[in-house]
Amino acid sequence: MNLRDQIVACAKRTIDIEQDALAHLQSLIDDGFVHAVETVFNSTGRVILTGVGKSAIIAQKIVATLNSTGTPAIYMHAADAIHGDLGTILKDDVVICLSKSGNTPEIEVLVPYIKSRKNKIIAITSNKDSFLAKQADHIIYAYAEKEACPHDLAPTTSTTVQMVMGDALAIALLELRGFTSQDFARYHPGGALGKKLYMRVSDLTAQNEKPQVSTNTPIKDVIIEISAKMLGVVAVLEDKKIVGIITDGDIRRMLQHNEVLTGLTALDIMSKDPKTVANSAMAAYALEIMENHNISQLLATDENGCYTGVVHIHDLIKEGIL
Repeated sequence: MNLRDQIVACAKRTIDIEQDALAHLQSLIDDGFVHAVETVFNSTGRVILTGVGKSAIIAQKIVATLNSTGTPAIYMHAADAIHGDLGTILKDDVVICLSKSGNTPEIEVLVPYIKSRKNKIIAITSNKDSFLAKQADHIIYAYAEKEACPHDLAPTTSTTVQMVMGDALAIALLELRGFTSQDFARYHPGGALGKKLYMRVSDLTAQNEKPQVSTNTPIKDVIIEISAKMLGVVAVLEDKKIVGIITDGDIRRMLQHNEVLTGLTALDIMSKDPKTVANSAMAAYALEIMENHNISQLLATDENGCYTGVVHIHDLIKEGIL
């Protein structure tokens, strides 16, 4: 077997092993999982996740997922906890301990202290007969028959199933809480996903110039207005209402067909009934209109139909919405 084939075979074998473990997880969703979800859902405190080694890294990922989906969570390293960080755990907090074996020295020291404080303990483990499992109030059974590592040593499959069980826990809680896309946006105000859910057209038009001319504006002045406002477009107005639009493309086509510009006005070259979008509409909706009509600018209007500005495809790219 050449080097390429060896690499491909190794990668496929790894995926097969982990895929088989994930396929088995559905059969492990039992009353222990249900009671664990109910315990967190009914708690008035936070969720504290802890672990050692690779399990600690997975715990941090689960913390991030819980926090972003409406369940307050904090990470606490098991080793640090028994050296001063135990004060992280408050009276009503629920503690979730991740450990493949459930018998690590740090866990065996930490768990009795947690139990003495009367906090509920949820174990995510591959070993139902472990110290952790026997001490926990509820068990989320994240069984992995073998690691993808050929020596069955490096945590690979076991951490994968831990993470998936953590995701299942987080999404079950999300649904029980009735967590909506609007809630998600509040937790992700700086990200592209959040912006798609809360950013409005008015947020974009406020950043731009407001190119506009009247129907009788001479072509020379139309060109100056488009160039000065640098959006590649100008709105043609009558009584603050949009009656037409002129783009860079319209100007180029006009120059190809007219050697003499004297006497030409905006009315002569504008496109009537341009596509518009309400200033209060979501920016993502403006993108949908642009994509459906293969255009790169939209004119925005207020509730009275008056012109309020321009939203450009570059604005959407800049904000990460496209």
